[in-house]
Amino acid sequence: MTDSPTTAHEPIGDPRTLVEHLASGCRPVEDWKIGTEHEKFAFRLDDRSPVPYEGEHGIGALLRGLAERYAWTPEYEGDNVIALKRDGCSITLEPGGQFELSGDLLDHLHQTCNEVNSHLAEVRAVAEPMGLGFLGLGFHPTAKREDIPWMPKARYRIMRAHMPRVGSLGLDMMTRTCTVQVNLDFSSEADMAAKFRAGLALQPIATALFANSPFLEGKPSGYVSYRSHIWTDTDPQRTGQLPFVFEQDFGFERYVDWMLDVPMYFVRRGGRYIDASGQSFRDFIDGKLPALPGERPTLADWDDHLTTAFPEVRLKKFLEMRGADGGPWKRLCALPAFWVGLLYDAGSLDACQQLIADWSTEALATLREDVSRDGLRAEIGGRTVREIAGDLLELAQQGLGRRKRLNAAGDDETGFLEPLHATVESGRTPADKLLELYDGEWSGSLEPLFRTRAYY
Repeated sequence: MTDSPTTAHEPIGDPRTLVEHLASGCRPVEDWKIGTEHEKFAFRLDDRSPVPYEGEHGIGALLRGLAERYAWTPEYEGDNVIALKRDGCSITLEPGGQFELSGDLLDHLHQTCNEVNSHLAEVRAVAEPMGLGFLGLGFHPTAKREDIPWMPKARYRIMRAHMPRVGSLGLDMMTRTCTVQVNLDFSSEADMAAKFRAGLALQPIATALFANSPFLEGKPSGYVSYRSHIWTDTDPQRTGQLPFVFEQDFGFERYVDWMLDVPMYFVRRGGRYIDASGQSFRDFIDGKLPALPGERPTLADWDDHLTTAFPEVRLKKFLEMRGADGGPWKRLCALPAFWVGLLYDAGSLDACQQLIADWSTEALATLREDVSRDGLRAEIGGRTVREIAGDLLELAQQGLGRRKRLNAAGDDETGFLEPLHATVESGRTPADKLLELYDGEWSGSLEPLFRTRAYY
C-alpha cells in the first residue's frame, strides 16, 4: 500500500485521513522488517548516582563525545544536543537521562544482535573514560524520584506538569523505568488486528519472562516487575489493555477513534512545544484547539500524538511490543526473537490466536496485575504463566526455524531464545535471581548489582 496522499504538513480536515495514514503502513510479507529499541540507566561509576545532563561528565557531553568519535549527527533543542542520528538509527534521551537506541529497520535477528553489540561497545568506549556506566534493569534500583535529574527537553516539561493530575506514578514512569521493545510490520488490516490481539493478550507473558525490576529505593518492592506495576497508575486514559482490540470489528478506524479521545500533551510549531495538555485532537481537527485556535493539525501532529499513548501494544504505521523490562544484552536480542517467532510466522500466529481464544478481557486485566507481582507463578485459565510461556517458546522456536534466516556460520535465529528457555526451565525470572542474590551473597546490599548487571 502506498503512503497517504496527504503530506506531513498539509492541514487535516477529515478523520478518514488518519485512518488512511495508519493503513499506509501495510507492507508485503517479503518487505517486513524488525526494529528494536532499548533503554538503559546511566550512572556514575564512583558513587552509583544518576547522571545529570550538564557538566563535562554529563549526558550532554556523552552525546557530543559519541557524535565526534563515531560520526553520529547531533540534533539540538536550543543549544542542547538531545539526540543523535546515523544510518537509520537514533540515540535519544528519556526524561531521567535513560539512554535509548532506536535501531534501524533490519531483515533478521542476527543483524539486530550485531546492532545491539556495536551500540553498547560504542557507548562503553566513550562513557568509561568519563567515569560513567550503564545499567540494564526495568526500574532504577536505588534512586528516589527526587534524585533523578531531568533532561532539558520541552515536551518533558509539559508531561511533567501534567502527569500528577492523572495518576500517582507517572513521574516514576518517566524518570525511573527502562524497557526493551520490538517494532513489527503487518501486511493488511486483518493481519494488523490479528497481531495486535495476540500481542496484547500475550504481553503479560513477556512481562513475566523479562521481569527484571524487583527493587524500589534500595529494597525489595514486592514485585518482580515494578516497571510493569508503574503503568497501573500512570494515566488510565492512555494506558492499559484496550478491550476494544478484541472486538470483532477492530481495525485502523477503531484505533483512530480511541486515539482521538486520548487527551493531547503538546503541539510543535517552529521548533517550540506548545502546551495542549488535556485538550482534544477532535477539537484540533475542527479548528477549535484552545492552544492554537483556528489551526488544524497535520499528519506530523498526528504522528506526535500517536507517541503520547502508552498501551502495551501501540499502533503507528507498525506495531510496537512494549511489555518487557530492560535487561542484559542477551535479553535485548531475545525480546525481538520472541515476538518475531510468534507473529511473523503464520502458523505460530494462528496457534497464538487459538491459545488466547478463551481468555476474557477481565482475566487479562487481572493477569496483567498479577504478573508484575508473581511473574511466572501467575495464572490464567487454570494454567501458570510458566506453562504458557513454555508453549509460546516452542511456537516461537518453530516460527524462527521456518524463517531460515542464517548467519555466516549457518546458524538460524532460534539461538536467541536460549535465555528464555533457561528462564522457563528453572522457573526463575531475572528478578527472582536478583532477589536470591540480595538475600544471600549480597547481604542486603545493591552495590554489587551495579557491577554484575552493568554494560561494562
